[in-house]
Amino acid sequence: MSSYRKAQKSAQKSHRERSQPASRARLGLLEKKKDYRLRAKDYHRKQDALKVLKRKALNKNPDEFYYKMISSQMVDGVHTKRRKASAVTEEQMKMMETQDLRYVNHKLNIESKKIEKLKSGLHMLGEAEAKPRNKHIFFLNSGKEATDIDLAKRLDTHPALLHRTHNRPTTSMLSDPAMIAAMAGGAGEGPSSSGSLQVLGREKSKQYQELGQRIEREKQLRIIADKMAAKKHSKEKARKELIKEETPESAPVYKFHTQRKR
Repeated sequence: MSSYRKAQKSAQKSHRERSQPASRARLGLLEKKKDYRLRAKDYHRKQDALKVLKRKALNKNPDEFYYKMISSQMVDGVHTKRRKASAVTEEQMKMMETQDLRYVNHKLNIESKKIEKLKSGLHMLGEAEAKPRNKHIFFLNSGKEATDIDLAKRLDTHPALLHRTHNRPTTSMLSDPAMIAAMAGGAGEGPSSSGSLQVLGREKSKQYQELGQRIEREKQLRIIADKMAAKKHSKEKARKELIKEETPESAPVYKFHTQRKR
């Protein structure tokens, strides 16, 4: 009997889902079973989400606090997380991604040596010393002599050099071309004292400008080296605590807990 039923089923007509009738095209597409299943799944998914939200709203404590209240904000009706300011500048990121810690320390040592060399030549004295700390006292016989005194003539130097407390050449030195070339590093020669002063001033300004640039470069290299070292130590498995967060001007500071060595 079972074989007869199977043979009977094979002879039956297969029922197919009807197609879209041409006469009713104005009513839109005819929904098929697969379309209904997709629509039903989407409807039930939305209903389940609404049930969860309603349950959360009923169980919510009005005095409850969570950190997203202060770390997010509404933008066009959507909750978006507030972006923190980047603690690493673009130049620092390029250096940290392309170079290693040994190279950065090598460049840092080079800059430090060049800065020390410039400091020893310039004595770390400013270009304009309007109020020097030290004093030069002249002992005179009368008050009239004190009002009529010519300091440039008394010190035997140019009036433009009276504010200096160091490297104050005399008139004879300013009139000597060889001495001017030696003082200016061979940058200028001239018989006039005013021209030699201009040469010395330009040369010294260049040196102070170079010193300032190298000090800034050394500072940036030191920050990058500290950040790379902190990043290396942060990967250790030892227990640690963040004491100070990373900023564009400083590396993060970690406190490592002491561990007993076995």
